[in-house]
Amino acid sequence: MKTSYDVLVSGAGPVGLWLACELKLAQIDVAVLDRRPARTTESRALAIHGRTLEMFGLRGCAEDFLEAGRKIPLMEYGALDTRLAFSSFESRFPFTLFLRQTKTEEFLEKRALALGIPLLRETEVTQVEQNEAEVHVTTSRGPFSAPWLVGADGARSLVRHQAGIGFDGFDGRVTAMLGDVVLAKPPEEGGVLSMVTSRGALMMSPLGDGVHHRVIAIDAERSSVEKDTPLTVAELASAALKISGKDYGMGEASWLSRFTDATRLASAYRKGRILLAGDAAHIHAPMGGQGLNVGLQDAMNLGWKLAMVVRKQAPDNLLDTYHSERRPVGQMLFDNTLAQVALATSFTPPNLSLRNTMNDILSFSDVNNRLASEISGFGIAYGYDKVVPETLPAHLVSGKRVPDVDLVVENQPATLYGCMEKGEWVHLAFSPEEQDVPECPEWLDPNIIKHITAYRVDDSPAFSGVSSVLIRPDGYAHSVAMA
Repeated sequence: MKTSYDVLVSGAGPVGLWLACELKLAQIDVAVLDRRPARTTESRALAIHGRTLEMFGLRGCAEDFLEAGRKIPLMEYGALDTRLAFSSFESRFPFTLFLRQTKTEEFLEKRALALGIPLLRETEVTQVEQNEAEVHVTTSRGPFSAPWLVGADGARSLVRHQAGIGFDGFDGRVTAMLGDVVLAKPPEEGGVLSMVTSRGALMMSPLGDGVHHRVIAIDAERSSVEKDTPLTVAELASAALKISGKDYGMGEASWLSRFTDATRLASAYRKGRILLAGDAAHIHAPMGGQGLNVGLQDAMNLGWKLAMVVRKQAPDNLLDTYHSERRPVGQMLFDNTLAQVALATSFTPPNLSLRNTMNDILSFSDVNNRLASEISGFGIAYGYDKVVPETLPAHLVSGKRVPDVDLVVENQPATLYGCMEKGEWVHLAFSPEEQDVPECPEWLDPNIIKHITAYRVDDSPAFSGVSSVLIRPDGYAHSVAMA
């Protein structure tokens, strides 16, 4: 059995699988280690936000997800009545997609296997040691080694613990019930419900399989129940009736669980030759459906950087920018999920009045857009004081995400994302005379940049006045030249 690789990834959840796919796309010898015998059978994460769908579009695999999921045009924030809208963003995916994590993992595992990535299941990591040259990993199947190890091994990450990386934050203070259940009498208006009363909080939404609804309930009188206390359909149905005053005919459950608002953030995303991604780096209450998305976008940011370092196409300190770009996003996640917990889990008259005020405030488009830009990931930009800068122009500038646009390349119709499916640096110019790359990183070999001269078909605000742009492999603008 082969035991030495360029990179080892601990954890075969969505984040570990996507990271491995990004590395393999760049011809990196990578293997994934996972203690489980097979991928998860539980629904778990449900929401795939627009920026994550763009990320899949950058690699040509968004359609699989779109065909299997259910598009949701509006998203709740703190269980408020006023929803977040995504229609103002320039994107092919101005919505949230509801799709069970079981299907998400199925698609990502299929992609990983098609790329030839070894998925070493029933291989539990038990010890991690690093030196200046490599990382030694002890597992239930024997020793492995690699110059780099990425911990995508979840909230209880052994990799994080053995690397000595802090995980500061708060233990759970509120316990919620969660069930994926059949409803004989689902809510009206598309089966979506969100309410907070003096008796508790209740949220419902279709899973997208045409059978089950995701039901989350916080009973004001039972919000301190131990997380590991078994949950029954009867208890969940009783809580829903108490909070809403309605009987939804709750029946068979495919999954029942409890969760808390435990919130923690890794003090560092890199320590030497060990890096963290996903839940190994950040945990929080599932408010706004952000966790899976932030984790996958961690992997997208890290993948191309680690690949370039492994291939000696970039200096080692490029990996420090993974921490500097993505940990602030983790801090944003930490803060906005706690804020939403405060809105959704206090049932006193003052907090219910605060909710009424927030419902009114969210009706202002600028406020709604600001929070929607966080939740969706559309507004995240790199290299600024704030994760979601508020004063950037509508056109592309350094650090902003690059939306997909229709192009004509060599007299043939094309899309920008279609030109980026191999994970390369791309220099897109809108004139044959505009061939100089704007502000190329000094370490980047110009010979590995893919040059495209194109005519833009649609009238894109992002490209208004832009003559050329150098785009990173993860779909963010590195530098922009204006006409």
